[in-house]
Amino acid sequence: MHKKLDYSKYLDTNFGNEIINMVTNIYKFTGKAELFSITNQDVLEKLMKVAKVQSVDASNRIEGIFTSDKRLKEIVLSKVSPKNRDESEIAGYRSALELIHTSYVYMDIKPNVILQLHKMLYDYSGSNIGGKYKTTENIIEEQDLYGNKIVRFIPVKAFQTKEYLESLCEEYNYILNQNIIDPLFIIPVFVFDFLCIHPFSDGNGRMSRLLTLLLLYKTGYYVGKYISIEKIIEDSKDTYYDVLQLSNAGWHESNNNINPFIKYYLGTIIKAYRTLEERYIIVRESKISNQERIYNYINESITPMSKKELVDVLSDISQVTIERQLNNLLKENKIIKIGQGRATQYKT
Repeated sequence: MHKKLDYSKYLDTNFGNEIINMVTNIYKFTGKAELFSITNQDVLEKLMKVAKVQSVDASNRIEGIFTSDKRLKEIVLSKVSPKNRDESEIAGYRSALELIHTSYVYMDIKPNVILQLHKMLYDYSGSNIGGKYKTTENIIEEQDLYGNKIVRFIPVKAFQTKEYLESLCEEYNYILNQNIIDPLFIIPVFVFDFLCIHPFSDGNGRMSRLLTLLLLYKTGYYVGKYISIEKIIEDSKDTYYDVLQLSNAGWHESNNNINPFIKYYLGTIIKAYRTLEERYIIVRESKISNQERIYNYINESITPMSKKELVDVLSDISQVTIERQLNNLLKENKIIKIGQGRATQYKT
């Protein structure tokens, strides 16, 4: 290998106050979430069902893979069989996600487990790339406004992939076994290095998100079960790509700055915990009417809210009901509508 993966250096790394404070905040949120799980398991069960659908949808949509909302829910619930390539890959992601949810305790961070998860992504598609390392080079490119392709990053060579992935898993397991550094500092590094290795000809992005959940679950951070981290990434994907590019400059020479990516990843976890807390309170207070809940959320928001944002945060209320109650609130002059069409927002 040209670049050496050496995670022992992180034992002496000063990550800076901002990253340390983010980790501390996650500790606090984790404590609250543990209380939720003890006293309100029924609420978490509802949130878990919603998060599962959102995770399958968002992680695939980032890669341009999608189907209708109706078909998506039916596929996630295993009520229908996929009928095209996109739906086949959606079904594969659902299966891999389900395996992580139910069996993460038994899944070691080793290449064979990563290969198994990747194979599951393509179990329904008939593709023969699942569970196999790339055999040709895969340059990461982006297209500008004029259609010109720009090289964003060159991953490791195909013939080096197996060696790099083995080293990645060995270094991660070694550093965690030292028990002197919190996994929250290392999980983003593992995910980042995985993306830089880019071990597969397709599915690397989806695999990075599945591995994020697996690594978090195995180290005691379960928020991804109840709030879709994949959706948070989809909603901030421009920032995600920006920090990925910032942090991979100089990766091959081992002089890259990983901190922007770590901050982004810890930020998504904090966002997930905050959302969990908000939704827990909303579901807990569900004895008030749907109209009151919708009004309260708009009234307490610092900025105007769109219908989509309300549907996301009030996940136990159907979209039809939210639309009806928004119309009622408008008629009663309790809220104001701003903009038109998809840009429509509401405020008090």
